[in-house]
Amino acid sequence: MVVITLIGEHLAKEGDEFVYRGPLTECRDCKLKGVCFNLDTGGLYRIKAVRSVKHLCRIHEEGVRVVEVQKLQQRCALPQKYALEGSTITFEEVKCKSPGCENYRICHPMGLERNMKFRIHSIDEDIKCPEGHRLVAVTLE
Repeated sequence: MVVITLIGEHLAKEGDEFVYRGPLTECRDCKLKGVCFNLDTGGLYRIKAVRSVKHLCRIHEEGVRVVEVQKLQQRCALPQKYALEGSTITFEEVKCKSPGCENYRICHPMGLERNMKFRIHSIDEDIKCPEGHRLVAVTLE
């Protein structure tokens, strides 16, 4: 599903992906906040199209551009005992002491923060953890 939102002019590039971090307190009086803040906090989005409409903005010096975005599914690692397709989970990062591990990005996914709630869309593959954790990769909605 395509959603219309606003993004900083220099960030508005078709095909780029970003994580929506949530509303800014500086924007609470802005007349465009309903369009800027219509995304899900922690959600991963891809810019599908950049429109020609541009607006002034207190935060972005060059202004903001109207863009069409699509929410993407995110992947993360979960302990196997919590990985049940269709269930709702409260996200917790895997406790890991190996930032050089090939699985580090899936164990510490960009944009996901502790206590965020997600639904497990699918269970993907088992993850080989050098620290011995029994993990599985899942796709979240």
